Order: sequence, then structure tokens, then C-alpha cells
Amino acid sequence: MELRDRAGNYLFVIASIATWAMVFMLVTTTYPRENPTNGLVGAGLIGFACGVTAVPLFWLAVFGRHRRIAFRGDWSRAIRRGAWVALAVAFLIALRIQGVLSLPIVVFVVALVVLAEITLSVER
Repeated sequence: MELRDRAGNYLFVIASIATWAMVFMLVTTTYPRENPTNGLVGAGLIGFACGVTAVPLFWLAVFGRHRRIAFRGDWSRAIRRGAWVALAVAFLIALRIQGVLSLPIVVFVVALVVLAEITLSVER
């Protein structure tokens, strides 16, 4: 692992800690029923926190699978997968806040994200 890879992991871990601290502040100081935008802001913030947390985990999983060799494009792939996690989590939380979340919707969203990522990750 090179210094830039280690620094990237540190950067994402620090960003995720800061984002989870903001989520903690938002959740403990606001109530989503008072203002409908509070719930959607919270959903976006929690989604972003999950996505930022997932990026170094995705990169480390691929790094370990490649026998501790970092290839070009691993970071962009990990960031894209973290963005998928962020979008899916934010969308599902927003649906839950609106009261329309059900199991078929969750399965459809997860299947859609997995299918899109498999399509984008195909090595040519």
C-alpha cells in the first residue's frame, strides 16, 4: 500500500467520522415531524455518511482480493460504489419517512443497484 492510498483511506475515515458527528447532532437536536424538510435533510446526511464510510471498506476489500496490489481505477470504483450506497440508503430512508417503504421496494432498489454496479464493473 502506497502513501497516497493510506492517505486516501485516512481522509475517508476522517470524513466519515465528521459526517457521523453531524448526523448525531441533527438526530439529537431536531424532530422530523416538526418540519418535513428535517427528515429529508437527515435522510440525505445519513445516506452520505453511509456512503463515505463504505468507500474505504470497498477499496480495502478489492485491495485484499488483489493480494495487496492497488490497481488503477480501484479508487474510482470504490467511490462509485460508495455513491451507490449513499443514494440507496438516502432513498430508502426518505421513503420510510414518507411512510411508503415496503419490502418489495427495498428488494427492487437493492437489485437495481447491484445490477447497475455489475454492469459498470464489467472488465472489458
